[in-house]
Amino acid sequence: MFRSATFKLTIWYLAIAMAISLLFSAVVYGIGTGEIARSLNLQTDRIYRHFPIFSSNPILRTGSDIDATDHRLLLKLVFLNIIVFILAGIASYILARRTLDPIEEAHEQQKRFTSDVSHELRTPLTALKMESEVALLSPKITSSELKATLKSNLEEASKLERLINSILRLSRLEADELRQNFTVISTGDVVNEAVKQTKVLAKQHHLSINQEVKDLPIYGERESLIQLLVILIDNAIKYSGQAKNVLIKTSKRENMISISVIDHGVGISKDSLEHIFDRFYRSESSRNKEQGKEGYGLGLSIAKMIADVHEGVITVSSELGKGTEVEVSLPIHK
Repeated sequence: MFRSATFKLTIWYLAIAMAISLLFSAVVYGIGTGEIARSLNLQTDRIYRHFPIFSSNPILRTGSDIDATDHRLLLKLVFLNIIVFILAGIASYILARRTLDPIEEAHEQQKRFTSDVSHELRTPLTALKMESEVALLSPKITSSELKATLKSNLEEASKLERLINSILRLSRLEADELRQNFTVISTGDVVNEAVKQTKVLAKQHHLSINQEVKDLPIYGERESLIQLLVILIDNAIKYSGQAKNVLIKTSKRENMISISVIDHGVGISKDSLEHIFDRFYRSESSRNKEQGKEGYGLGLSIAKMIADVHEGVITVSSELGKGTEVEVSLPIHK
């Protein structure tokens, strides 16, 4: 599809370039031939006035000279248009590729995203269907077994809900609606609210969240930044292993304010570090084994998009068995 579009766009660019070139050549030819004829006639008239004896000399007739000069000018313009055609063809193809490359990349990302979403939705739906069918077809199923089936179905429904909510967040971020709600907010407020929302999870993991936070002003959308930190703290808690605390700290350097979430858990392998921000990427490392339940691989992708919308940078440093530090750097509000 994009090869055909590239060809068509190249033809259009080339047609526009050649139309301009031919129009310019026609104007040059018309002006050039007119000026040549006028110049030769003026020279001939000047000779006739000063030397009337040559007025009947056929050597001074300008018609053949004008024709020859016009012919040479035409040949040069044709040669010039051939060169323009070749160069314009190359430039048109390059410009067509540069125009379509972002569109093609976005199209491929959309196809991949749609395929991934379909796969992720199919898995819990299949589990729901199979468990329900088994329960309905079993003639001797007990109430406790039915209760277990309903509980399992409820868990699968919760997974679907989390996936759909994550997809909706991605859609909202891609629509770039957050910028309309940017205000001056403090890092202390954002961190405290994120910690509040993850307090129950930390308690379940018998883990404390420590803070070394300075109250610094940043410019952004409050709810999305809280969501970003909730994602990071949630991951830190789940992958802390036997560690007893997660640390959140802020710092200021040059024109950026950094918020770091540090755990001392299982860590991330170097191979996985290259892909952790990819949508639906889930490491096969011990992180998922440690968590017990796999997520959908959208959390860090959402976090990165929030940082990008705020013109910030999110970086991850980790070492297996020693822990992970995720740092979000945001521009200082002036």
